[in-house]
Amino acid sequence: MEDSAVFIWIFQNVTVTEDLVRRRAEHNNCEIFSLEEISLHQQEIEKLEHLDKWCRDLKILYLQNNLIPKIENVGKLKKLEYLNLALNNIERIENLEGCEELKKLDLTANFIGELSSIESLKCNIHLKELFLMGNPCTEFEGYRQFVVATLQQLKYLDSKEIERSERIKALQNYPEVKWKIREQEQAYLLKRAREKEEAQRRMQERKDEKQKQIDSKLGFDSPDSPQEKTNQAEGDGEQERCRTVENDDEDRKFWEEPTPYTPESRLETHRYIEEKRRAKDNGRLHFSLKDDEENNQIILDLAVYRHLDTSLLHVDVQPTYIRVLVKGKPFQLVLPEEVKPDSSSAKRSQTTGHLVVTMPKAKEIILAKQKVSASIKHSDCNIQQKNTRRNGQVEKLEVDPSKYSFPDVTKIIQEKERTGQGPIKLQPQKVTEVKKSCVDFENDEDVPPLI
Repeated sequence: MEDSAVFIWIFQNVTVTEDLVRRRAEHNNCEIFSLEEISLHQQEIEKLEHLDKWCRDLKILYLQNNLIPKIENVGKLKKLEYLNLALNNIERIENLEGCEELKKLDLTANFIGELSSIESLKCNIHLKELFLMGNPCTEFEGYRQFVVATLQQLKYLDSKEIERSERIKALQNYPEVKWKIREQEQAYLLKRAREKEEAQRRMQERKDEKQKQIDSKLGFDSPDSPQEKTNQAEGDGEQERCRTVENDDEDRKFWEEPTPYTPESRLETHRYIEEKRRAKDNGRLHFSLKDDEENNQIILDLAVYRHLDTSLLHVDVQPTYIRVLVKGKPFQLVLPEEVKPDSSSAKRSQTTGHLVVTMPKAKEIILAKQKVSASIKHSDCNIQQKNTRRNGQVEKLEVDPSKYSFPDVTKIIQEKERTGQGPIKLQPQKVTEVKKSCVDFENDEDVPPLI
């Protein structure tokens, strides 16, 4: 039976893929090797990798609001100037020594408790701004003094400018502040060890509870007799309601249970939401709606569960829509054209088990096949005409060129007009003609000639 099917979700770490980087590099024509800025925020990334190989020219990198537990694989980004890792699961600062041009580092709202790990940033001599707000280390006594004294290249800490007098005072009290920070770090690490054990225990309890649910489902045998099938069909709606109530109780228990805010609880919440989303998507039925113009009908193919009993399916065809009840859950679809409910038929596919509903259209098309044949004939005529034209062109190309008679351009001008040897010798004759035509003309040598 379909109820006995068990779905086990295997969660894999979401990493940075080449397809993701190219999709986020639209502003650079999807070229990743010359990319200087990229935003990969809210991508549910759980492992940081590949960027130091694919995007060596990166200057600005946004990775906020992901699930990254560790800073890694960014040490080869020599040109990186701004790195945003806010709202992740990072617990210590590391692996940034190779970012030689790093000027701004945002680690807001992470889980950094090892404040002494900021000493690894001494190599980043260009670092001017550091954000650690919302981390457990900011609650340590002497937090700001320790950071200001350790990283003397800093200009701003948590958006607040570091004054010269503040740095001098922090350096004076550095040995005492450093000792206090070490003690608080040790206490915090012990607390984190207890939180990890508690998270592991809670995760194991949840797995055991899931296993019990799976075992109970697998132990439910499918009925064989027709009477049992009838009883199951009658009680199916009640089972669906009970299952919904159980899911609601599970959600209420998960969200109302007090849980400390830790990297483990944050990851557990994300995976719980993802599991619910996948379970919901799995319950959706895929379908295809085909407009069969040749037979003047509409065909609905609904991908119901292959081993689902047909008695749990109820089909209701109306002129403008169709409704199918699958184990009491409605599936309704508006039809593109009006159909005939009385002439409609429904059957199960013997190969896939899908529900196939055939609905004749209310508006009949007369001589649809003749029109199609006429259009085919018309297209054939057009093809024949094109072929004849092409054949005619080929015949013209095969004609002997000597049969064509071209006009002689040199004989367009009459022979009697070509009396002179050229335009230079013809010009004086025209001038003399002008002189003869002018009766009052007097040749005065003192007057310069006209140009």
